Amino acid sequence: MTFRPLHDRILVRRVEVDEKTAGGIIIPDTAKEKPQEGEVIAAGPGARNEAGQLQPLDVTVGDRILFGKWSGTEIKLNGEDLLIMKESDVMGVIEKTAELKSAA
Repeated sequence: MTFRPLHDRILVRRVEVDEKTAGGIIIPDTAKEKPQEGEVIAAGPGARNEAGQLQPLDVTVGDRILFGKWSGTEIKLNGEDLLIMKESDVMGVIEKTAELKSAA
């Protein structure tokens, strides 16, 4: 089954986080928070402005995004847990991993 979001909605797959802390402590499932990072797997065509023109989305399929903790609606599609959210719920696109500066 395929899914095509309408208007300015996107379909997001959450990115799994590590199960260990930096110190090597394993975090049980009950103590983990849901990740606020995901990958866009489908996007609608965009929203219409006041003049009726189609405004394309800023995010595209394949983008890694950050979103709010309570953003979107959780759905199950083809046995996979996914989120449907509006583009306005997206806080930003992750373009590449930032390098950490060491405190010398």
